[in-house]
Amino acid sequence: MNDKSLDLDSYIDAVAAALGLPIDPAWKPAVRANLEVSLKLGRLVDEFPLPDETEPASVFSA
Repeated sequence: MNDKSLDLDSYIDAVAAALGLPIDPAWKPAVRANLEVSLKLGRLVDEFPLPDETEPASVFSA
């Protein structure tokens, strides 16, 4: 992560408390790893340049 990295452990604790979701301490490293991957992929998507003319995809329902 960069120099502005989040304190992911505190974030996980805060979100779990806000949602009333107990997290077993044994699972915390897996939750952190998943969150790190999700943030990394999100940054890749966010950095991808799109032209101003780009429109959202159509939504089809049956």
